[in-house]
Amino acid sequence: MDITERPRGPRLEWTVVDSDIGPLFLAATEEGLVRVEFHADPEQAAPADPLISRLGADAWRPDPGREVLLAEPIRQLRAYFAGRLRRFDLPLDWRLSAGFNRLVLRELASSVPYGSVVGYGELAARVGQPGAAQAVGAAMGSNPLPVVVPCHRVVENDGGIGGFGGGVETKRALLALEGVLPQPLF
Repeated sequence: MDITERPRGPRLEWTVVDSDIGPLFLAATEEGLVRVEFHADPEQAAPADPLISRLGADAWRPDPGREVLLAEPIRQLRAYFAGRLRRFDLPLDWRLSAGFNRLVLRELASSVPYGSVVGYGELAARVGQPGAAQAVGAAMGSNPLPVVVPCHRVVENDGGIGGFGGGVETKRALLALEGVLPQPLF
């Protein structure tokens, strides 16, 4: 390599797509989908800035329809919101999650299927930490891949809906889409 060339970091492709729950910011590396973010501003590049810094990535936003790394995540998200997809089958880049949070999120992704819910305490028990319901809540709040890693399926043990990073109404809409809750009247 010529010493005047700058070493390139990982490639990061990002875009904003419309969905039934509002615009979603999506980002992917060559390893897989790395970020999903609610309530994205389609005109602003700001959501990519922290990822670029954190991953040391070379980032680009392709023209709509010309996505390379994001083509399959976009296709699967559209199928999910159309009611045709019940399980995401995507490579995921887990670099934005570590330790207990990653353990909990991986357990959630592998063991709580479409149309079902799990309590915070039950999920804590599944990862061998039966008293860690609050820590599971924190893991849900740190989820870098909501919808795809379905933190909306985690509810309070007493039957309450619980919190959600995308807002409780977004959580209700996702649970209604999956048939867990009735569709809202308005």
